[in-house]
Amino acid sequence: DVIRVESSVRPDLYRRMAISPDDVPTTLNTCGMFNQWHQGKRSVAISLRTPEGRELLRELIQSADVVVQNFGTGVLERMGLGYEALKSINPRIVLASVSGYGQTGPLRHYMGYGPSAAALSGLCSVTGYPGGAPDELGLSMPDPTSGLTAALGVVEALVRRDVTGTGDHIDVSLWEATAVHGLEAWLAYVMTGTPPERIGNRHPTFAPHGCYRCLTADDWVTIACRSEDEWQRLVAHVDETRGETLPPLSGDPRFAAAADRKQHEDALDAHLAAWTSQRGRWVITRDLQALGIPAFPSLSTRDVVDDAHLNARGFIERLTHPEVGARPHAGIPWRFSARANGVRSPAPC
Repeated sequence: DVIRVESSVRPDLYRRMAISPDDVPTTLNTCGMFNQWHQGKRSVAISLRTPEGRELLRELIQSADVVVQNFGTGVLERMGLGYEALKSINPRIVLASVSGYGQTGPLRHYMGYGPSAAALSGLCSVTGYPGGAPDELGLSMPDPTSGLTAALGVVEALVRRDVTGTGDHIDVSLWEATAVHGLEAWLAYVMTGTPPERIGNRHPTFAPHGCYRCLTADDWVTIACRSEDEWQRLVAHVDETRGETLPPLSGDPRFAAAADRKQHEDALDAHLAAWTSQRGRWVITRDLQALGIPAFPSLSTRDVVDDAHLNARGFIERLTHPEVGARPHAGIPWRFSARANGVRSPAPC
């Protein structure tokens, strides 16, 4: 049972974002981002600026298992609600503090922001296309990454609490939770002494390995060949279906061996792009998957919402919300076999 403690004076950032359906008035209850991420939760408005508000929160904490907070470092302590204070109320409490740089260290009071943590982690330095500058990751990955990291820490602390009877304070920083995802680049540097180059959609050794435009203007398909056997099956299929305008792949010395394909990857990608541009993305996917070759479309958000497989598994939720009605949302990304699945309620107003 998750209870969000909110403020009517400073509403949640997602509540304030004007990302609402076109056919409803924009209010604090209609933002799609908020209604996505807070399904299944309850909400209460408490002013933590007042002694009465802080006392109400202490009453909630008396019977709570976990408190999650992402104020700036030191804010909770200044309100008299730091871990030592919470522990005196409820010795079994688990406090998870999520911040930009952690509760300790010389940068602990710096402003935390998801996209900046991605840059600090080193991931942006290896993201981008050959010859280009470092790129952002395309989304603020450190925010959900740190949340998932905190959730795993909470589970571990609750298991430990069942043994010891005491809670814990989990200190998660966006920077560290994101930096651990740079392991592949770290290993490359340790083993070679050189930071890995930006290679876009390509792979250090596999070719082809890319995203190719299909018959419809904004449809794309990804194709990867991981072995000589997969490559030979791809060659046979492409040559069989290439039509009269495209030369055959087989017999081209530029693509004879894996090293040759990497050396002439621009020409190889151009050849495959000419072939995929004559076909639908799902036709390519089904044909190549049937041959054991990794291939799948690059889906848009609308594609994901409408996808028959995800809907058949119950991943797309359509719970009726008091202000926006039944709208599609991503659901819970796992399935139980011994209990009910799915989200229990829409986001709270």
